[in-house]
Amino acid sequence: MKHLYETVADTVIAHIEQGVYKPGEKLPGVRKLSQQLNVSISTALEAYRLLEDSGRIQARLRSGYYVSSFRRQAIVEPNISDAPVTPAKVTGQSLTRQILRAAKDPYQINLGSSVPHADFLPTHALQQATGKVARSFGKRCFDADELLGNQELRRQIAKRMVELQCADSPDDIVVTHGAREAVRLALMAICEPGDLIAIESPTFYGLLQVIESCGMEALEIPTHPRDGLSLDALQMAIEQWPIKACLLVSNYNNPLGSCMSDERKQALVALLERHQIPLVEDDVYGDLGFGLRRPSVCKAWSRNGQVLYCNSFAKTLSPGLRVGWLVPGRYMAQVENLKYMKHQAVPTLNQLIVAQMLEQGGYDRYLRHVRQDYARNVALTVKAVSLLFPEGTRVTQPEGGFALWVELPTGVDAMALHRRASQENIIIAPGPLFSATQKKYSNFIRLSCAVPWNDRVEKALKTLGDIAGDLLTQNRQ
Repeated sequence: MKHLYETVADTVIAHIEQGVYKPGEKLPGVRKLSQQLNVSISTALEAYRLLEDSGRIQARLRSGYYVSSFRRQAIVEPNISDAPVTPAKVTGQSLTRQILRAAKDPYQINLGSSVPHADFLPTHALQQATGKVARSFGKRCFDADELLGNQELRRQIAKRMVELQCADSPDDIVVTHGAREAVRLALMAICEPGDLIAIESPTFYGLLQVIESCGMEALEIPTHPRDGLSLDALQMAIEQWPIKACLLVSNYNNPLGSCMSDERKQALVALLERHQIPLVEDDVYGDLGFGLRRPSVCKAWSRNGQVLYCNSFAKTLSPGLRVGWLVPGRYMAQVENLKYMKHQAVPTLNQLIVAQMLEQGGYDRYLRHVRQDYARNVALTVKAVSLLFPEGTRVTQPEGGFALWVELPTGVDAMALHRRASQENIIIAPGPLFSATQKKYSNFIRLSCAVPWNDRVEKALKTLGDIAGDLLTQNRQ
């Protein structure tokens, strides 16, 4: 059942779509909206906040709320991937590391990184939180904390898990050095070297690196740009191959930006539980949706504790703090043992800073603004690609996160585009990086929208489009 403020938000959206309020036009004030729809002022204000989160409206200081002046360009999205479902060793990740090193060059226009630019981070709020923590906790900031994580931080995370319909206590949570350590601990707790892991295709190269470091093999499952991993393909793969675990990003995955519906998440969990296959769920982009409500998580549908939930604040608060967490479910004993044997505690100061941001509401205030920023950048980049890239280009239009998956016309080699672009000081992530063997997605690239939109970025996109057009012409000659 919808909340009243969600119904009010839907009414305002209907008015916008019907043309009652046009892009850039001012909306009724909060008091006037409450009178028009016969609701309380707090309900009207919450409805506007939801619409602001989704990028549909913009708040202007001391002026009110306005309809967002940007609209997504109508463009064809890529089809579901046609990855052959056969096991493969993860190879070629050295190329990934080369590209990541190049992306650190401040003179480069970095459209290839999955790390948000500093302008998108709540730097001032983090500075304030750091000062308050230092004053409140003194020397304790520099003491070693519990190996499984600071108790207050785990309590704050547990509150957020409850909001996701997951009844986890602080003792069910392990604080980690970001999401990658969480995923690594999860895989090591449930699998052995040489085991077969079912993954989305394409998938984030960071997850491929974790699989490689664990000595495991990947089984790529076709994935749809909007609906996520193909359940039919996964079912057939389970019947054919000895899959030991499934690893996926259920919400706004990288690079596709797909988000599985509640029904598909529930069906996925049921399928895996029937076959006694654990699911490692990476939800690092779940808080960055453009819609009116935060998407659910697969873990909420689990009945036997076989979903190991991983998350991190690296894509939101700060990649430098390196604070993530793992909820290992029935595998807590294995994870705890691994943590004690092979891993170190996260620095106490970092944990206390994050706990402070969560407790005082700074994290949620920041999310309300940054979601709108990403929604705007995604829309602007989609529009630029549709106008500046060769005819026949396809691009995803995600409802959250900040990654775009671009399918170039057949004949445009992504690696050649990467090499030519790097000569122009432009960094992109070529498609082959997002497959286990780097032999797929030769005419795809991933673009990051987590960079401040300016003339340099727009010019860089035009340059990419020109290079792609030149490569296409050369191929056809």
